[in-house]
Amino acid sequence: MEKKHLKQLEIPKWGTYLRGRWRECFASHLSFKEQQEIWMNDFLWHLCSWEKVKCLKQDDAVTAFLQQDKVKCTIFYQFIDDAYLYEHADTLTIKDLPYIENDMYYNDMYVMDWNNEWTFNMTHQTNCGPYFIQRK
Repeated sequence: MEKKHLKQLEIPKWGTYLRGRWRECFASHLSFKEQQEIWMNDFLWHLCSWEKVKCLKQDDAVTAFLQQDKVKCTIFYQFIDDAYLYEHADTLTIKDLPYIENDMYYNDMYVMDWNNEWTFNMTHQTNCGPYFIQRK
């Protein structure tokens, strides 16, 4: 069987939509007020750092991400609307991610399965994350 190559497509201006979708899929068990109380408007990943969802952290999160079937997934950021769609992403590794350390715009990054079954989040804080959430 021929292996398909990882394909990255820019999907400009999808950031707002994807952040909203992420919130619907992974934080809908919290009320709007509860989300505000943990500063999710500042960083979606506060859902994990405030322990408001069952998630894996650090090396366990990375391992879970690498083990996922990644046929298609989106990648987006906290503060900008740049976003990407990755197809044939089964070989996607941490090194392939468009994450730029110490960059205000490209270091709070969210990878979300196209079917919204899981998410992998990298943060700008070295003592927080990465995080991995698997939906039931």
